[in-house]
Amino acid sequence: MKPRIYLRALEPEDYRTSIEWRRDNEIWGMVGGTKYFVSEAYEKKWIEDTIFNSRDIKLAVCEVGSNKYIGNVYATDIDQTNRSCTTGVLIGNHDYWGHGYASEAYRLLLDYLFNERNINRVQAYVLESNVASMKMHQKVGYKIEGTLRQSVYKNGKYQDQVLLSILREDFQNK
Repeated sequence: MKPRIYLRALEPEDYRTSIEWRRDNEIWGMVGGTKYFVSEAYEKKWIEDTIFNSRDIKLAVCEVGSNKYIGNVYATDIDQTNRSCTTGVLIGNHDYWGHGYASEAYRLLLDYLFNERNINRVQAYVLESNVASMKMHQKVGYKIEGTLRQSVYKNGKYQDQVLLSILREDFQNK
């Protein structure tokens, strides 16, 4: 299948798009982090800091052909000794939801992590209520390891997160 997307480094002007995703209540409802209000100046600085951060991997997801910036993928908490990290994906543009773009972005990120960065274990935390994200992670090859009970406070209540992981051997055998 011909790739529909590619990953690239974030660019300073990307904040003009990503600020809209931060202001989207529907997106905030699906992620584990606490909702907070972000100014354009804050978002611009976040993008700039990300560009110059060599500890984490935060990349833009772009559509082939149009080069449209539609989301981000992340690898954080990179542990060089144990060859592990935590990943996340955000498709911010609603037009691209439900069409497999997150899965495709994750496969590109995992290929990079396993085959270029020599990572062995990748984990992700997903809100138990985010059924679409749970299915996407499992489609890519992540396996459920357990539940972090009431680990996130959102929308006036504590919510569970599911811990999933994928090993290099799982990815290579898929």
